[in-house]
Amino acid sequence: MATVEQRVVNVTAKVLGLEPGRIKLTDSFSADLGAESVQSIELVANFEREFGIEMDEEQALSVDSVGAAIEFITQVCKQQGVAI
Repeated sequence: MATVEQRVVNVTAKVLGLEPGRIKLTDSFSADLGAESVQSIELVANFEREFGIEMDEEQALSVDSVGAAIEFITQVCKQQGVAI
């Protein structure tokens, strides 16, 4: 099974139309990867679907980098009892 990191990178690549290998953990969704506000909402929805979780939208949208998203999603999965 894919790691949380791989899954976050793959969802990000799909939503933003990028090659997964181009995405680094330090990348900012907006500044480095070019995500616009609508795409940020799409990312949140796709992460929820991918991991079977529900995230607070305001908190999720405040997560700026790929690495921070991995940490945030891991934390939400633990809080909601979702195996990752």
